Amino acid sequence: MPALHDLGYRSLFAHPELVRELITDFTPFKLLDEAALSSLERVNPAYVSERLSAREDDIVWRVRLGDELLYVYILLECQSGVDRWMALRMQTYIGLLYQDLVKGHALSPGLLLPPVLPLVFYNGSPHWSASMDLAGLLMQAPAELAALQPAQRYVLIDQQRLDPTALETNATLLALLFRLELSSAPDVLRKVAPALTAWFHEAPQASLRRSVEVWVNHLLARRPGKSGPFTCNSVKEVADMGRKFETWAEEFEEIGFQKGSAEGIAKGEAKGKAEGKEEGKAEGQVIALRGVLGSLLRSRFGELPAPVTQRIDQATQAELEQWFERSLNAPSLQAVFDARPA
Repeated sequence: MPALHDLGYRSLFAHPELVRELITDFTPFKLLDEAALSSLERVNPAYVSERLSAREDDIVWRVRLGDELLYVYILLECQSGVDRWMALRMQTYIGLLYQDLVKGHALSPGLLLPPVLPLVFYNGSPHWSASMDLAGLLMQAPAELAALQPAQRYVLIDQQRLDPTALETNATLLALLFRLELSSAPDVLRKVAPALTAWFHEAPQASLRRSVEVWVNHLLARRPGKSGPFTCNSVKEVADMGRKFETWAEEFEEIGFQKGSAEGIAKGEAKGKAEGKEEGKAEGQVIALRGVLGSLLRSRFGELPAPVTQRIDQATQAELEQWFERSLNAPSLQAVFDARPA
């Protein structure tokens, strides 16, 4: 299951503005620099094959460039270690995407498959050491078979090793959020908080504002014993934002990229066994996710009825993640819990 912070990034990359910023500012490709936001369309990546389960956690966008289509496949590797087999995984997922396009008769008039830009967004602590080319995972083939071997590459965006100077001179929202996560407490208070306060003050579209709030709440979810969700739903709350950051600033350095909340980790460590620690971390993830989901629902729909709170408290991680996805755009509180698959 995806880590808690993955959900925050999924909420960000559900917006074409931030997908375009990710490509234009954090990859060497310039083909989307002039692309209109209306040319980007989110694609449902729930592919099912005979042996592989649905890939509902991936992010896929379709971009129209003139008369041609480009698919952007984003894999989130948040708060995780290095996956040696990433190039193989990417080949598999793109194969499922192509298979889905063939089954859905979504090819070009010439029945050709569209190009794909495969991106891996990584914010784990270890340096990324996995091969970015499938060839690096294959045994050397005999010369006469070399041309028949599969090939696949992907682009790595390693967030923790982005150039701080380049980030500071980048005026985009995505760069600002990266700085919020990566900066020291003094820089958060002195530079990042005022810039983010100004962004909220300009009253961006409601859905993007809500996703930024969700992302920040995920970032803060690991603060043990701290009170109050992050919201900016009114002029007064925007004015208070600087004071909120002043209260939180010293905690940013402690957030890091550890899995689970402090409560879950403490429970696991108290068991004194490795399996107990892992169980505690998983429990901490669920505890933190319950808190963030509750905060998001309250910011959208007001105070929650007691039956809803009880349902959240008793839910599994899979249920919480499903409700989180629905809550981003659901028209009502009831729709979050009662939505049915199409």
